[in-house]
Amino acid sequence: MDLQALQELIERGRGRGFVTDTEVLQYFPHVEEDISFLEEIYDKLEESNIKVIETNQLIELPKEEISEKELEEATLSENLPDAVQMYLKEIGRTPLLNTEGERELAKRIEKGDQEARRKFIQANLRLVVSIAKRYVNRTPNLSILDLIQEGNIGLSRAVDKFDYRRGFKFSTYATWWIRQAITRALADQSRTIRIPVHMVETISKYTQAKRRLLQELGREPLAEEIAIEMNMPVEKIHHIQKISQDVVSLESPVGDEDEDSTLSEFIPDERNLTPSQIASQTLLRDKIQEILVDLTPREQRILSMRFGLEDGVTHTLEEVGKEFGVTRERIRQIEAKALARIKGHEKSFTLEGY
Repeated sequence: MDLQALQELIERGRGRGFVTDTEVLQYFPHVEEDISFLEEIYDKLEESNIKVIETNQLIELPKEEISEKELEEATLSENLPDAVQMYLKEIGRTPLLNTEGERELAKRIEKGDQEARRKFIQANLRLVVSIAKRYVNRTPNLSILDLIQEGNIGLSRAVDKFDYRRGFKFSTYATWWIRQAITRALADQSRTIRIPVHMVETISKYTQAKRRLLQELGREPLAEEIAIEMNMPVEKIHHIQKISQDVVSLESPVGDEDEDSTLSEFIPDERNLTPSQIASQTLLRDKIQEILVDLTPREQRILSMRFGLEDGVTHTLEEVGKEFGVTRERIRQIEAKALARIKGHEKSFTLEGY
């Protein structure tokens, strides 16, 4: 945490007894990406008897009018599916809560009243819609309804964790949870390999630290510098950098649009043999066969099975023994005799280069 920025924020609110949510964002621009960090800031402000209030509360404009305006804009958004229009119409029938209404329901929820919890969530569904709209078209895998559903999960968590005693409006607190739920879903859907939730938050903190250092240094920070900033071992920073990389398709085009080259054409396949290696192995196999023809059929078969000369599959002494109906020791004797004959063969010198 930037302790200097936090102290400046506390000094700013000490004289008047509050700071606005906008001011929190000014001092900590990326705080919405980390709920635990936000709650830590709220705790520090609370310890100094400073409340966090919405900027809208400083304006002579009823909360009802603001929310209805946002809902109307959402309804008039271009090309919204009919299902979304119906959903907006349905949630628009639920009246919004004022500060007293929020406090009353929160007290009932604290006592385990599930009906109060349902009403609290229902009254704030429009907040989810207004936030979800900002993330439309971030990924083809999540529609506006998907984003709303993810945001509703964040809203539900916010209701469970909301503490009316802190004095700030519920929408101020819930916004962070809704954004986190939506952005986390976007992160999961945009990656071929899913990253665990705890690592998503760690990557978010890493990104914030990297941005701060980039502004301070005027260049890309080193892993060692980020490690110091985050108070982490540099090995963990390397691990974060590795897993936070996006997956690139091997079929991604390379070069000009007119070219048909793909990334896979420029990546060597280290598991397969090169053409020269294949040619060398073919020559070696041919030379071995020239020597094996002078062995007995039984010796040829045993060596082929033991060293995978036919199909590349090697067999144990016991497996070969079962094939011929003899003991593994007998196979060992035949193999040793055959190898000795190969070593003394007149063409054995041709194998020395391999």
